Amino acid sequence: MSDRVQFDFAGEGAGVDDLAWGQQEIWLAMTRQRSWIPIGGPSRLTPGTTLADVVDDLQYTLGRYQTMRTRLRFGDGGRVRQEVFAAGEFTIELYDAPDGADPGEFADALYDWFRTWDYDYVEDWPVRVGVVRHRGALTHQVTVATHLVTDALGGAIMMDEVTRREPAPVAGAQPLEQVRRQRSPSGRRQNEAALRYWRRLLRTVPARTVPESTDRCEPRYREGLLHSPALHLALRAIVDRERVDPATALLAVFAVAVARVTGVDPVVIRPIVGNRFWPGLADVVCPVNQAGLCVVEVAGAPFPEVLARVRRAALATYKYAHFDPLQLAEVIAGVERERGGPVDLSVLFNDRRTGDRSDLGAGDATPAGTLERMSAALAQTRLDWPVARDDPHEPLMVNVEDAVGAVQVRIVFDTHHVAPATAEAFVRGIQAVAVAAALPEPAPAEAELVHRAG
Repeated sequence: MSDRVQFDFAGEGAGVDDLAWGQQEIWLAMTRQRSWIPIGGPSRLTPGTTLADVVDDLQYTLGRYQTMRTRLRFGDGGRVRQEVFAAGEFTIELYDAPDGADPGEFADALYDWFRTWDYDYVEDWPVRVGVVRHRGALTHQVTVATHLVTDALGGAIMMDEVTRREPAPVAGAQPLEQVRRQRSPSGRRQNEAALRYWRRLLRTVPARTVPESTDRCEPRYREGLLHSPALHLALRAIVDRERVDPATALLAVFAVAVARVTGVDPVVIRPIVGNRFWPGLADVVCPVNQAGLCVVEVAGAPFPEVLARVRRAALATYKYAHFDPLQLAEVIAGVERERGGPVDLSVLFNDRRTGDRSDLGAGDATPAGTLERMSAALAQTRLDWPVARDDPHEPLMVNVEDAVGAVQVRIVFDTHHVAPATAEAFVRGIQAVAVAAALPEPAPAEAELVHRAG
């Protein structure tokens, strides 16, 4: 580090209160994973940017978004509260890259180092900023924040507003206001309805939703990444033919894949729900995602019927994915006592795609053309296993992400819960189910493609 630049900031809103439901959800994930789940990254600065420009942007950001100036307070019995500050002092760290270094690579390395920060929830601001200087010019800004600041969509909203320097007041309900709404009569009614929904389903779901691992590995936690142009084509074809929304198409494909791999029916999935359709949450910069509960019977049903079932189940899933996580934990514990054993709710599913997924695009849409394009796309499928680590993670998390001309399926899992072979079957199964659902009626050529897809 070459220097530090300190400056004052101030913003509207201050006070101490409980965590809002979305904040509580991510806090519980952070405690399970023993990580502050860092988000952010390096960004290239416009040539000619000065430290005064960086300070100006940060003063705007810290003043506008309450989660950027929030610290935690820990009370008796493990109770976690938040304190939003109306004003404070922030420090930018300045780093000089060696003259012969690539400043972009230096910024990447700085970000990796920032992610190891021994973050203090009580004393530190939830964001750390470093600026890279190379041969006298500022080239990059490196920002890392705890996931308590925001989720992915909230981060995109923040970036857009900061770029435009949005002059209007914040439109969404920031966390302190969310807490007040959640304690109101309407908030309590929503929570009680959600807990009733969960209690009813939990009493009927299979006790075990994935096969017990027979291959416990060390390091214990693994990550796999499937890069699939074929899955991209197949999902777009399903959406185009069945006239369903992209999220429903993907969730149906995943449900069928889970049923085939596990042999368990009904399928029990916990989709990550954005919750931004609730009043006041559309444009808010804070975490609002929560894991819902979707239970669907798929055994023996043709794919169009699975789509219809998933569509109906997803509506209830989204409606009741807005709840008090601490009270839900009590409901789950109560049902497990009734049943005399644990209920496996480990299949977490996160559709993180944001790109255009609604049209089939250019190309020959005839059956023969579809087969040719799908065959070419399958030849480009890659499955890598880039990470093996001892740092804890969720037992099973499947993230689906956009890529250029492809869809990526990222699976992170605990090998003491799910065997690596089962995890591989999950991700390959998603591709195989989608390809089979997208192709015309089965024939030798189509059957061969489906075999290759799996």
